[in-house]
Amino acid sequence: MNDAQVVEAGREALLVVLQVGGPVMLVALLVGLSIALVQALTQMQEMTLSFVPKIFAIIFALIVLAPFMVNVMVSYGQDLADRIVSLG
Repeated sequence: MNDAQVVEAGREALLVVLQVGGPVMLVALLVGLSIALVQALTQMQEMTLSFVPKIFAIIFALIVLAPFMVNVMVSYGQDLADRIVSLG
């Protein structure tokens, strides 16, 4: 395996991490931002008010996006296994 193949495998691994983690992080960001805006407008500074809806939104996003995440990880794993087999 030469340097270009190693760099390509690393680049694809980073893209898979972004594809799997990005949507959930975006949901957490949007929910946290909207709750912070509501808290700033109403001047209600309660910690659980921001934590509970955010955790529910993340769990919901994980449930909804689980098939997509598994599909991305399985396809990357199969591609990586095919590369390993082709080496030797």
